[in-house]
Amino acid sequence: MANGGALSDAVAISASLPGISVGCHVVLVDGLPVLPAPQVSSLIEEQTQHFPDSLTRVVGHAFRGRLDPNQIEAEVTAQIKKLQTAGVHVSHVDTHKHTHLFPQVLRPILRAAKSCGVRAIRNPFGRLNIRLALVRPVLWKRTLQVGLLNRWATAFRKTVAEAGMLTTDGSLGVVTTGALDEGLFRSSIENLPEGTWEFVCHPGYNDAELDRVRTRLRASRELELRVLTSESTRKLLQTHGVELVSYRELGSA
Repeated sequence: MANGGALSDAVAISASLPGISVGCHVVLVDGLPVLPAPQVSSLIEEQTQHFPDSLTRVVGHAFRGRLDPNQIEAEVTAQIKKLQTAGVHVSHVDTHKHTHLFPQVLRPILRAAKSCGVRAIRNPFGRLNIRLALVRPVLWKRTLQVGLLNRWATAFRKTVAEAGMLTTDGSLGVVTTGALDEGLFRSSIENLPEGTWEFVCHPGYNDAELDRVRTRLRASRELELRVLTSESTRKLLQTHGVELVSYRELGSA
């Protein structure tokens, strides 16, 4: 996040790992803009001068035609360039809370990425794995939500292709966000379709700094970290012939 409080730490870490693939996690919800408020007036709340604090509000603004696409493009360009100026090679873009699911947001983001020399974007749509909901009934609500959003998947791929950009076949892990454990991860890999898929995850540490952030993803971050770095996961991927690649490699294809 170019407008995140940990930007300097993230830049330092990426500089110490020259082969790492780093994306710009574009923020248009639940945060502050990089550009001055008058330049992004259609994207922010008048009282707070912040972006809306929920995806539902952004979607409402989008479908009412309130969001100025030129302001989206300008703000996304500013966020990408802020990272590039700091020395980060931006391999791809994605968005906080997947706001680029919606065409009104996607198109100006693609223009911004291309103008900054970024060739790839996350495909937030995925093939639904009903088995996960059968294993964990608590996942039914998220499964239904993702299923409804998938109505835009074909249009997304067409728009990305017309822009001359690259993307994957889709994303895994959206349904299991906040609930991922070894069993759910194993089920995802055992039912992985052919193609190039991104596993969306939030591994990390639950500490005092995270306590100051409004998020439902707390204890789950440490569990995800253990699952993704375990020896059993390495063997699972090897057994099923899963090759790990990055967006840097996708973009150089």
